[in-house]
Amino acid sequence: MTEATQVRFSRFTPTTPAIHYQVAMPLPSSHLFEVTLQVVGWSVSVLDLKLPVWTPGSYLVREYAKHLQDFSAYSGGNILPWCKLGKNHWQIETDGVSEITVKYRVFANELTVRTNHLDDSHGYFNPAALCFYLPGFADRPIAIEIIPPLGEWRVTTPLPLVAGQVNVFEAVDFDTLVDSPFEVGCHKLYEFEVLGKSHELAIWGQGNAEVDRIIPDLQKIIQVEAEMFGGLPYERYVFLLHLASTGAGGLEHKNACTLNYSRFGFRAKDKYDRFMQLVAHEFFHLWNVKRLRPKGLEKFDYDGENYTPSLWFSEGTTSYYDLLIPLRSGIYDAKSFLHNLGKEISRFLTIPGRKVQPVSESSFDSWIKLYRQDANSNNSQISYYLKGELVSLLLDLLIRERHENKRSLDDVMRQMWEKFGKEEIGFTPSQLQQAIESIAGMDLSDFFARYIDGTDELPFDEYLEPFGLQVRSDSEDEQPPQMGLTAKSQNGKEVISFVEIGSPAQVGGVDAGDELLAIDGLRVTAEHLSDRLKDYKPGDTIQVTVFHQDELRTLPVTLAAPRPNAYKIVAVENPSPTQKQNFAGWLGVPLSAIL
Repeated sequence: MTEATQVRFSRFTPTTPAIHYQVAMPLPSSHLFEVTLQVVGWSVSVLDLKLPVWTPGSYLVREYAKHLQDFSAYSGGNILPWCKLGKNHWQIETDGVSEITVKYRVFANELTVRTNHLDDSHGYFNPAALCFYLPGFADRPIAIEIIPPLGEWRVTTPLPLVAGQVNVFEAVDFDTLVDSPFEVGCHKLYEFEVLGKSHELAIWGQGNAEVDRIIPDLQKIIQVEAEMFGGLPYERYVFLLHLASTGAGGLEHKNACTLNYSRFGFRAKDKYDRFMQLVAHEFFHLWNVKRLRPKGLEKFDYDGENYTPSLWFSEGTTSYYDLLIPLRSGIYDAKSFLHNLGKEISRFLTIPGRKVQPVSESSFDSWIKLYRQDANSNNSQISYYLKGELVSLLLDLLIRERHENKRSLDDVMRQMWEKFGKEEIGFTPSQLQQAIESIAGMDLSDFFARYIDGTDELPFDEYLEPFGLQVRSDSEDEQPPQMGLTAKSQNGKEVISFVEIGSPAQVGGVDAGDELLAIDGLRVTAEHLSDRLKDYKPGDTIQVTVFHQDELRTLPVTLAAPRPNAYKIVAVENPSPTQKQNFAGWLGVPLSAIL
């Protein structure tokens, strides 16, 4: 085990103040990062330190300070008085002191892309969840030194190394530090090049990921997206891949992304395709959201929520392209693309909340709703990822049909990139609408009022028909009568997790959280609920027995007509030459390729 060495300073100029972090992990099994912050050249009577409450790209206040412990401050061996002024705000008395050392520990046992994780196999951290910023000095350069517990542990981060020093990295300011995750351990590291730029793939964990397959597909995605935006806006990019037992997700950074994926999710074609969609999504973000940002995210406030109604574009449009990019890269074909798109439409059309919450409101309320799902969420909310993706589909089809595929949503992205992204100037909702209208060549006020700021149903067939396509549902004859609830097996019980508002179950008195026991006196499980309902017909009244807060209840539920629960995109009958031409211009293959 390697002992922490004395803090060394990087080559920063001796202007006031110099900020240096040291991150050690002497006992990884404790899940505690040991952090030392040293500030030199201080000349103010107090030093304020604040820990961010969220990290850009994940729009929820996560209260990182809850994991911080053992805070202390001193100068030259003398303890400095300090106090807390808020949940994430520490203040140290520094009158007459020019050098301050702060020590604290951070508990790290949550393996997600936006938190910290430390154990005997690796240390991973997001600086937003580990490092203080100095109010008024967030634009100062920062050195950060990593002290691995073992000599064979390496450090991978998008930050550049300080010349002549070991495991000391530099960030030009706090925003850059926050945007630079760290992976420390014995992870496998692979280097490759695309368009003359350096790339690294770091893989932690065991699984069936095949590097010889993944890297060529990464290169294809990088090339396709770079071609769309006219080049790569970095010199070096890092993919951090965690192979985990549960969960999946990604978090974008300017020069890196972190990906969590199922350790055995790479052999089956559909699972591998989902992984490549995840890659395409996070990589697309290096343009759309990391540099091309809504006005509300132009300058980050790390103390609280940063509001914008435009996440439908930042995240939803990115989600539309994460379906398209693997198609354009040749990773899957047009039939797979339409199959995946059909699954997204199915999800959308089976969420009642789409009729309640506009996607602009969903964007704004992300901080209190999307990441805090409850039993009523599907009744009252819609994801800005999901609806934003499908609104982007309609906009792309509208532009393409109007301009015979000579213009598309690609042109909107390029215009927004040139006007706002390159200089990182935040855009307003009206500027975004104006950009889309300028490419479409038409007033889109009605479209925005109905589908972005309103809750009108998305007219998929109207926009797909010029491309020879239509949305069709699964046969309703195959569906059971509608009851309007979702149940799942949980700890040996059949728990009702969702009851649709206005449904037969809700009208009958069934509540989310109830334990489902029986139908007409016979035990039923979540797995066999659909089959049991097929023994009845619409209009039948069944007796549903549940435990409601430990009270046994039998409730009459009158079943309604069946509804489709899945949709697919299919070709229209006898497509016209124009429809065939439009389809080929959109997806790059003849319409016959999906038949």
